[in-house]
Amino acid sequence: MTRVWDVEVGDATRVPEAARAAGEAARGLGLDGARTDAAVLTASELATNMCRYAGGGRFVAEAAQEPWGRARALQILTLDHGPGIPDVPRAMEDGFSTADSLGTGLGACARAADFFELQSSPGRGTVAVARFARPEDRSHFGAQASTGGVHVPLSGHRRSGDALAFRSGAGRRTVMLADGLGHGDAAAEASTLATRFVLHGGGGTPEALLRGLHEALRRTRGAAVAIAEIDEPRHRLTFCGVGNVGARLYRGGRWETLLSRPGIVGAFGLRTPLPTRYEWLPGDMLVLHSDGLPSRWTPAGIERLRDRDAAVVAGAVFRDSGSAARLMRDDTSIAVATHTVRTDREGR
Repeated sequence: MTRVWDVEVGDATRVPEAARAAGEAARGLGLDGARTDAAVLTASELATNMCRYAGGGRFVAEAAQEPWGRARALQILTLDHGPGIPDVPRAMEDGFSTADSLGTGLGACARAADFFELQSSPGRGTVAVARFARPEDRSHFGAQASTGGVHVPLSGHRRSGDALAFRSGAGRRTVMLADGLGHGDAAAEASTLATRFVLHGGGGTPEALLRGLHEALRRTRGAAVAIAEIDEPRHRLTFCGVGNVGARLYRGGRWETLLSRPGIVGAFGLRTPLPTRYEWLPGDMLVLHSDGLPSRWTPAGIERLRDRDAAVVAGAVFRDSGSAARLMRDDTSIAVATHTVRTDREGR
């Protein structure tokens, strides 16, 4: 199941909780003492900054999968709706640390993490992503990821009823988002089973995967599922979805909405999934999201982040889709894929 450590950091009293969450998540992923300490330090610094400069924010820790292999790392994401950082390069310099913070500023976070990226928009807020891997896996997480995402569970739940799956090989990337019906453990069971099927048991086209998932999820309450296959060498994206997973594609200078068929994967009869194919060219971006995002959300402006890490883009989508005052009504997950040309480690 998708275990997420989610802390609403409203004031400085919640900073130790964010640090403890980072430590627990790191140990759960098998990180050694040094990497765990680095994650705790980074969590403390980022949470302190949110309190001091943004009036608080959200801290999320979870496992991040390296889509070109099977390695996992701890991913820490923080986001706030504060005034933003006017000069990010200056803020990253040593000596530009927060007063009474536990580290030596954002520069220390960047040095401690295997990957660190920060995005800030004046008037909208700031998103920071840090990833920490085991020594044998660190080479997989040192650069920007072109596929990734974030989960934010419904408040009070330790597990998300949504799940993401990424896999690749032979020049193709597959991105899946499953939203288990409802929320809680039963929803998480359905979405987790969907993830396992895609990563380990299922093959073929997006429509074939959906047909296989329908059989695999019959013993669960079912899920809404969207699957995209990106064929980089052929410059083609194939999309197929069932249920209310949102999908937006940026191409040719504008955003398009990709439509799914009505239904629930694993429940009742499944209408034949119908794939839709699109060109996939440099500068294109795909965003999948569960219905935890408000219906009024629009992706306007997100395309300007297409050269950013995929998890940073996902965090910006979550940040810009609401406000600090908006109460979440369901689990929220966001998957992002940006155009890339990559051949190393393919087909592993």
